[in-house]
Amino acid sequence: MMAASFSGLVELCKTLERTNSRLQKVRLISNYLQALSPEEGKIASYLLIGRISEEKSDSPLNVGWRLVKTAIESSPSLTLVTGPLTIQELWTIFRIISNIKGEGSREKKLAVLQSLFSRCSREELGWLLRIISGEMRHGVNIGLLLDVVSSLSGLERDKVRRLDMIIGDIGELVRLALTGELSKQFELRIFSPVRPMLAEMCYDIQDAIHRHGGKIFIEPKYDGVRIQIHKQGNDIRLFTRRLSDVTESMPDIVDLLSSSINVHSAILDGEVVAVDASGKALPFQETMRRVTRERDIEEAVKTVPLRIWIFDALMINDEVIIDKPYVERRKMLEAIVKRDLLAPNLETDSKDLAEEFLRRAIEQGHEGIMAKHPLSPYIPGKRGASWLKIKPADSLDLVIIAAEWGHGRRSRWLSNYHLAVRDKDTGNYLMVGKTFKGLTDNEFELMTNRLISLKVSEHEWGVTVKPSIVVEVAYNEIQRSPHYESGYALRFARIIRIRDDKSPEEIDTYQRLKMLYQRQFEMKGRSSM
Repeated sequence: MMAASFSGLVELCKTLERTNSRLQKVRLISNYLQALSPEEGKIASYLLIGRISEEKSDSPLNVGWRLVKTAIESSPSLTLVTGPLTIQELWTIFRIISNIKGEGSREKKLAVLQSLFSRCSREELGWLLRIISGEMRHGVNIGLLLDVVSSLSGLERDKVRRLDMIIGDIGELVRLALTGELSKQFELRIFSPVRPMLAEMCYDIQDAIHRHGGKIFIEPKYDGVRIQIHKQGNDIRLFTRRLSDVTESMPDIVDLLSSSINVHSAILDGEVVAVDASGKALPFQETMRRVTRERDIEEAVKTVPLRIWIFDALMINDEVIIDKPYVERRKMLEAIVKRDLLAPNLETDSKDLAEEFLRRAIEQGHEGIMAKHPLSPYIPGKRGASWLKIKPADSLDLVIIAAEWGHGRRSRWLSNYHLAVRDKDTGNYLMVGKTFKGLTDNEFELMTNRLISLKVSEHEWGVTVKPSIVVEVAYNEIQRSPHYESGYALRFARIIRIRDDKSPEEIDTYQRLKMLYQRQFEMKGRSSM
């Protein structure tokens, strides 16, 4: 079998980009993968969704676009390997780049990128840059790849979904499907993390009570990093929702858990939050910096302490309990974990009591509340209405300055909108984020026609437009961001309504955005770092 070429993957991606039918996409990918070795199929599945590392390793390249641009515009000083690039070689090069660290790393990474880019045609380079950015724009995601796995293995999609919950790695699923081993029984295993159960958004407490049959269990919605705890005897490992092992960055949490879980083995679900000296939650970015820290960890433990709250259990003493209802899992959890580590919860059918719980959670610096159905099983990796997150949202009036063509079902519309505030001192529009959420299909159609009429330049990805269309955008938090000219980004942005009654001169200003960012700290703590 000949090694799979990168050019062959590019041809598949080009075809996928032109294909609207989900079923046809599944056929195209299935046929392509069947011609590869199982290991090549695993790599190809990652590349198809713009991943440059395995799901459980999460090894970023840590290359900025300025470095990429320099590599594109300059010639390599030395190219050790020539000939057509294979996907196996590309994957190895990604590992090499991600492992380059320390003094002189920029120059070393530049040399590797120059050599890599020199082996690509112009078309191949374009798709390689999409892979590096993680924005493939051809309508392929994990959900579609699960359909591909079902096609390759002959297993029903529900069975594949269940295996995906347990294995938690789309590349490994593809590899097992190609070897014929996927039909074997897999179960939860200690130190083999699975994707966490996810929640749908809900904007009304009474609606949550109604959807859950008249009674809900509520917990604080923490603005931290989801952590899956695996314990076997004295050995404890911590994994993020991306399945990365972050145990070494949180020795304080490991020590705390060692004395707080009175059972031999367990897989538990929780969240860590960075807190200030008073115990108030810090902004999400502070938690992320602490959790992903690789150096000066002892100092970070002192300056940015973490709190952990545990709220669910997947396995206790080798018994898998994900199919048990929430109320039973919670009772089992309370029997093995010290009370001060448990997320507080409340069973209620009262909107007033739930709103009071929400108010207290916000005062403590948390995002909002979680409403959980009493009889809900724990379904790893699935987002559903059994868990609902309820968060108060603020809104800003913003103007659309550019728009990207959508993916999949939205591919015929300009449906990913670049949003901006206005700097009242200069009159310039400064970008604060993107969103494709909030509009109906009919509104996407109308918006596309309006944006094309306002086009000032056209690009492969979409159009830049005359700032004219004002939209009201809900968001949950303002974060500092180096990616946008404004220096800020809106978290969980979504369009509430199109404000044809407002002109671009009436939108929210950059100055107000900065003020709102500072006001967030009235509820949240501040880092001492």
